[in-house]
Amino acid sequence: MCAVRYVGLFLEDPLAVPWSVVEHLAVQLGIEDPSVVKRYTERRQTLYDHAWEIRDAYGYHPHEDAEWGRRFRTFLHGRAWTHAEGPKALFDHAGAGCAVTGSCCPGVSVLARQAAEARTVAEKRLHATVAGAARRADPTLPGGLVATLKTPEGSRFSELERLRRPPTRTTGTAFARALERVDEIDAYRLGQLRLSQIPPNRMDALARYALGSKAPLLERAAEPKRTAMLTAVMRHLEAKAIDEALDLFQGLMATRLLNTAKRKTEKERLSTLPQLEKASRVLARAAKVLFEELELVEEHGADVAVAALWAAVEEVAPRAAVMTAAATVVSLVPEDENSAEVAMRAALANRYATVRPFLSLLGESTALDAASAGKRVLAGVRGLRRWRGGRWG
Repeated sequence: MCAVRYVGLFLEDPLAVPWSVVEHLAVQLGIEDPSVVKRYTERRQTLYDHAWEIRDAYGYHPHEDAEWGRRFRTFLHGRAWTHAEGPKALFDHAGAGCAVTGSCCPGVSVLARQAAEARTVAEKRLHATVAGAARRADPTLPGGLVATLKTPEGSRFSELERLRRPPTRTTGTAFARALERVDEIDAYRLGQLRLSQIPPNRMDALARYALGSKAPLLERAAEPKRTAMLTAVMRHLEAKAIDEALDLFQGLMATRLLNTAKRKTEKERLSTLPQLEKASRVLARAAKVLFEELELVEEHGADVAVAALWAAVEEVAPRAAVMTAAATVVSLVPEDENSAEVAMRAALANRYATVRPFLSLLGESTALDAASAGKRVLAGVRGLRRWRGGRWG
């Protein structure tokens, strides 16, 4: 009973289980001597009689039964279609599927064969569905995808291999080429294929397999598998190329604009630090004397004598030096609490000409799109093409 509920079938030898399991069941059943279980196999017919009783009591059905066999195959084919699993994983789930569908598992060889057949059917269905969607979108698309497997004259690798290669340098030229790569891949318009009926993990697995295959292997593949693999890999590259181009753009903006502007503002602030420190020391000495004199006046209840206060202050710093120091602090420390951000924005505006070509290239790409929440940002980026150093034109 435990075997059929756990592994989905009746064991040929019911004693072929770990002895710890037998002892555990003996405790549950109140049997003091678990070794008596060895007598169970003395009468062979008892095994079959109990198997039939257990099957009827728990609603299990023979795998050979047409209706229940069909239910199991439906489960198995559904699993193979929705999960990109290998043969072993599908075989393991097939055993669990017997318990789910209420049918007893067949022999290991039968189960392995049915799992392999389900994987084959699912793969053929995947290839036919993807290739069919490509042909419906554009009858010339399969031929165009196959053409990417050819190696142009004078080149060492195929067009597909060239499109697979991501940018390796953080330069303006590399960014321009990255956007050209985006537009080349976008020209196939594979993102518009209607493939919602295909589980995304199956498309991802197909793309990974195609990306790991050389062009000659893809070229030798039979149809519709070849078209399906090329469609999957191009769809994958369509999104990946955009991400890689944007990562490169982010790197360029950081190295050519943000980091440079930050260093410039920090350098300017550091250059004024000695002057600010000198003025602050003068003001600190004068303020200390002034506060001490005011405390004495308050303590004795006397009237404030301005001349006496200035005399006390001038003992530590001349009046002209105090006034000059105050003017220096006012000029170097603006009243605006966000002065650092203001200086940073000013530095960014001064450096805009350096990154303007990158922004223009980004705005000119027709492959970039955005969700509804990002439409305004994308429109702003494209609008920057008309911004010229503080004016529109």
